[in-house]
Amino acid sequence: MQQYKTIKSFKDLEVYQNLYKSCILVMTKIVPKLPQSERFDLRDQLSRSSKAAPRLVAEGYAKKHQKAGFQKYIDDAMAESNECVVSLEQVKDIYHIEDGLCNELIDTYDKSARQLFKLAIAWERFKNRRITQPFYDTRGANTNPNEKY
Repeated sequence: MQQYKTIKSFKDLEVYQNLYKSCILVMTKIVPKLPQSERFDLRDQLSRSSKAAPRLVAEGYAKKHQKAGFQKYIDDAMAESNECVVSLEQVKDIYHIEDGLCNELIDTYDKSARQLFKLAIAWERFKNRRITQPFYDTRGANTNPNEKY
């Protein structure tokens, strides 16, 4: 059985860590090498989406008690990750900038989008389980969850 670390902060989430590291690589190794002609297009898009993904995970984590709020931020982070994949593919295919690094980052952003999707499903199941699971007292008999103790 796989043991999981206790999550005490958004920084404990592997998906956050991967997105943050990827953002730093994009901003320091890819964006500066893009031509000036891409200043208001590919450069801006890649900059914004790479920085937005980890921010959205952090902000969503703060709203984890709100089912809809958390889900929205996770969905938005997934969309930003997918946007990074497309932008990095364009960087690689059009400008041939850091092809190897772009491939690694594409894999990381793709994995992150899948992790976010799984996180959303796991959170949905967790929230529903807490609400719909029958309440049992210590003797194992059904008890009314609205009953006062």
